[in-house]
Amino acid sequence: MSSLAMRPCGDFRTSYKADNTIFETKTIRLMTIALIAIACGAPLVLDGYFLTLFIQISYLGIAALGLNILVGFTGQISLGHGAFFGFGAFASAWLNTSFQIPVVLCIPLAGFLTMAVGMMFGMPAARIKGLYLAIATLAAQFIIEDFFARAEWFSGGSSGSMAAPVNLFGFDFDTDQSFYYIALFALVFMYIWGCNLMRSRDGRAFVAVRDHYLSAEIMGVKLNKYRLLSFGISSFYAGIGGALYAHYLGYVSAEGFTILMSIQFLAMVIIGGLGSIKGTLMGVVFMVLLPEMLESIVALMKYTDWGNIPMVTDGLAYIKEMAIGLVIILFLIFEPEGLAHRWAQIKNYWKFYPFAY
Repeated sequence: MSSLAMRPCGDFRTSYKADNTIFETKTIRLMTIALIAIACGAPLVLDGYFLTLFIQISYLGIAALGLNILVGFTGQISLGHGAFFGFGAFASAWLNTSFQIPVVLCIPLAGFLTMAVGMMFGMPAARIKGLYLAIATLAAQFIIEDFFARAEWFSGGSSGSMAAPVNLFGFDFDTDQSFYYIALFALVFMYIWGCNLMRSRDGRAFVAVRDHYLSAEIMGVKLNKYRLLSFGISSFYAGIGGALYAHYLGYVSAEGFTILMSIQFLAMVIIGGLGSIKGTLMGVVFMVLLPEMLESIVALMKYTDWGNIPMVTDGLAYIKEMAIGLVIILFLIFEPEGLAHRWAQIKNYWKFYPFAY
């Protein structure tokens, strides 16, 4: 059955190896490889605007996947993911400027530093859960924000910190076209690593802790270890995403890493689908492209007669912000299981057409 192009009705996976496969069918694996190959040629045909959007999706997607591992796969909660993202950005810039470490090494080192900080703030997860854990992580958000403002040796204080571009073999990746490949490589690598993590013993332990922690503990899963480990892995992803963000923009300021960013990360994983790796990327794409689409609609409205009325012109910016919030609320009401669930329904409809059941 595994040689069929389409996965047949029912579950025919009869071995551990078949159950652990990343791609359900050979067709899906080939399509994924083809998509990556096409993406490699994107800078040849796309302008800077679209490349910027993709780079933005890449570093946010990496950070959001970390949050989904924590929230969607392990059942924990974090309201400080934006602060961890910022810590990774500052840490990578600090390592490069203070110790002259090459940027390509600063990015993973920033991930490990952020992992250590995340595990420190994740220690309360061993004792508390639910709303109490949410408040504890919210405190982490404000503590790290205050650290950014006071630790000038680390963050540059109110002046911010400069971040050098990625340099590899003497070549600076300081343009949209060149940094696009850094972002693409990081995105593919971190998502493949995430997929493999979820297939491993540790990944299954995360899911067991989420589904029923008492049963997991009876089966020998160490709850404290895996709750803390999920915080560490989540922070590592946030640190990598933040470091890419810093070296792409070339400048890091503490103003962007507020609680609003943490809420946006939560919105990405909820809209995409909790406990879904591909859903995470769908949620990030949705959250990044939605403001751009609304901006285009608002720009088109200005060409109409009533779109130039002062009251409407002044209110267009507010209408756009309100529309983003409204779309998110409606989405959560009518598709609470996320875009990944909707995509699965669409695939099943065409797969069984016209005999869907």
